[in-house]
Amino acid sequence: MSKMSIDAGLGATALRRRALSGSAMGARWSATFFATDCVDEAALTRRLQAAVERVEQQMSTFRPASDLERLNAAPIGAWMPIPRELMHVLSTALEIGRLSGGAFDIGVGDLVRAWGFGASPGPDGGRIAGLAGRPSFEPPKTLQLDPAGCRARRLAPLRLDLAGIAKGFGVDELAREMRAAGLSSWLVGIDGEMRAEGLKPDGRPWTVAHERPSAGERDILGVLELSGAAVATSGNYRHRVEVAGHVLSHTMDPARGAPLENDLCAVTVLAETCMAADAWATALLVRGASEGPALARRLGLAALFVRADGTVEGTGPLAQPAGA
Repeated sequence: MSKMSIDAGLGATALRRRALSGSAMGARWSATFFATDCVDEAALTRRLQAAVERVEQQMSTFRPASDLERLNAAPIGAWMPIPRELMHVLSTALEIGRLSGGAFDIGVGDLVRAWGFGASPGPDGGRIAGLAGRPSFEPPKTLQLDPAGCRARRLAPLRLDLAGIAKGFGVDELAREMRAAGLSSWLVGIDGEMRAEGLKPDGRPWTVAHERPSAGERDILGVLELSGAAVATSGNYRHRVEVAGHVLSHTMDPARGAPLENDLCAVTVLAETCMAADAWATALLVRGASEGPALARRLGLAALFVRADGTVEGTGPLAQPAGA
């Protein structure tokens, strides 16, 4: 008998709502689920915390000893062994970069640091000027992966940064642990990136707030229903720095080699995995209010675009029906 049929046989009265949380990637991870009293919450918490810790140890730019930073510090042209999870994320990042026409670019690590984001204390005008002629991130010319041998090498002096995809992968790892624990109804997340499975005992899907992209305040624009799906948002209203009186977003525009400045405030994407939702939210934000929706429609992506004037446009399953 499957776990799903066991849960159904127990009935809603035998299930209790649980909520676990912990630290992850400069934020908090959370797990909400329905289960019987036989679940060992302490053991599950340890497994979930260990899952996000593995992701950080492999992909964080804040940890000099992480696998990603070892790759960043390796001599140009030298093959470096990397864990299979990091290989999976790098491979996915390169594919989304290709499909997005370079809008999703993991080779912007030096730009991120120069402009005062990531592990840097603030903007550095000298470093910014020095990156004016940086090489473009054009794998496989600049980064080569060997999935069979689980190794990678940089072929140009570009610093890799996985901030636009690692958190989503971390959520997917939380989901993997929930499934391994035999749970079939849950909502997990890290900060605003979420993934849900199954339905609540009352038969309704999980609900996630769609935040209004307003700096300095928390407000709800709408509510999204999730079951067997993930959601992620990328925007210009949270992590920002001020340079010469201008407030700049943490998202980099690879084409300009500078923080993104366009007519979008935020993009929210629904996908099967949170890793994909996370990366595509960034890519579509970079593409802008005109090219972003066009690309999403061409690829069949479910996305919500919030413009600077407050108007919202949806694509795929999130498109507004005629007359709505």
